[in-house]
Amino acid sequence: MLKNRFFTILFCVLLCLFTITLSIALPVCIRPFYYAHIDAYNLEEVTGKTESEIKEAYNAVLDYLTKPRKEFKTGNFKYSQEGKSHFRDCKSLFSLNFAVLFISLLGIFVLSRLKRKGIIKFTRPFGKHISLISGGLTIFLFVSLGFLVSLNFEKAFVVFHKIFFGGKENWVFNPLKDEIIQALPQEFFLNCAILIFVSIIFISLILIFFGLFSKKDDK
Repeated sequence: MLKNRFFTILFCVLLCLFTITLSIALPVCIRPFYYAHIDAYNLEEVTGKTESEIKEAYNAVLDYLTKPRKEFKTGNFKYSQEGKSHFRDCKSLFSLNFAVLFISLLGIFVLSRLKRKGIIKFTRPFGKHISLISGGLTIFLFVSLGFLVSLNFEKAFVVFHKIFFGGKENWVFNPLKDEIIQALPQEFFLNCAILIFVSIIFISLILIFFGLFSKKDDK
């Protein structure tokens, strides 16, 4: 029974991690999501660059952040060494997110196969299906977090950077030295946060509905 509880907790944690990391990856992987901001926020006028130049710069930065051994580039936008250093820090966080996404997905697959073969079994915490518990817990955590962020996004934005880039100030860009920041307005990051939040809620609801309508003998 102890092993059953261990695998149940592990599977629940993996589901939560997969939901979160997949949602974080969405605004990164769906580049048209950013493209839609170019006209919406008049980025051509703000940056003094054409739409194609903005897209080229954004794609170059995203390639650097998401692909190994890519050289840092910002197209026709100037950048400083401090700015480059910040993107290097961001690259580490991006790599960590994708690593956790892959590991959690692999773990879910392996545990599901072991359960299917009868090698392990899951318990029902509080008499509920593990998917329902995982989805409900994730929603609770992120609704609470979303509420706090919605109170003051600018402050939350600063706190986020101080936590993940502690002791560094290279995330405070000078738009004259790091022109790329002109093409990345705060509204874009707010919309990224909204997309991540909505994705987490959506995936969690799928888990909850699956747990609610699963067969009672499916442990």
